[in-house]
Amino acid sequence: MSMEGDPDRQGLAWQMGIWDRISQTYVREVDSRFTPVVEQVIRRATLLPGQRVLDLGTGTGAVLLQAAFLIAPGGQVLGIDISPEMLRIAQQRVRERSLTNVALSEGRAEALPAETGTFDVVLASLSLMYTLDRKAVAQEIARVLRPGGRLIAAAWAGPEQCDIVLFQQIAGSFAPPPPVPGVGPGALANPAPFLTLLAEASIDAHVETETLGFDFDDFASAWDVLAGVTALHMTNDKKQEARNALMRMMWPSGDGPRHFQNVTQFIVGQRR
Repeated sequence: MSMEGDPDRQGLAWQMGIWDRISQTYVREVDSRFTPVVEQVIRRATLLPGQRVLDLGTGTGAVLLQAAFLIAPGGQVLGIDISPEMLRIAQQRVRERSLTNVALSEGRAEALPAETGTFDVVLASLSLMYTLDRKAVAQEIARVLRPGGRLIAAAWAGPEQCDIVLFQQIAGSFAPPPPVPGVGPGALANPAPFLTLLAEASIDAHVETETLGFDFDDFASAWDVLAGVTALHMTNDKKQEARNALMRMMWPSGDGPRHFQNVTQFIVGQRR
């Protein structure tokens, strides 16, 4: 079936292609750097043995693996992602740890492959910013949570508070615009509209913030980690222009180690 004229399907295919292409880089370079975010999500979740957990946008499984340990014995965790390659890596990590309380499924946050009232906790670490229809996402999260169930989601603040988003925003200004608007690392910098959507879907939520620091040895390492997705869509000339602009604006003293300060927002909600 052709996707021509269907922006949602075009946007989904665009994102699937990106995440599949960077999956190896992600597990090698990104997962370990985002550990502070994962730890904050897990801390707020207060997971208990026997609980049923959904990891939304599981990626290569960083959150899922910790959740699986904490809800044993008796608990189950389902990881959902749109990227088959990300899921393949997550499955490999599950096998390496001989985990038996984990399932993985390809799927979208807007149409979750799960029954109503299934989960005690829904986790979403740095994934909701990339969803295409957040009203549908809020409704689906509410649908699969049991009454009293909890949502813990992480999202970056805006570029004025988050060096990661600033870096990616500058890099993105040298690439063609994405085929779908409102999607990207800073898409939930203002979380208020999404909180309203959650409330309308019977989830009462608030935002907690933490400033989390990430260190890069040099500009090249930051470029590989933070501009990998954007660079896929740049010409060589635009890549060089982007590098020059980023060095000028974010490495004004010259190349070398750089500490990134990142205000991270945690959406904490409970299903009515």
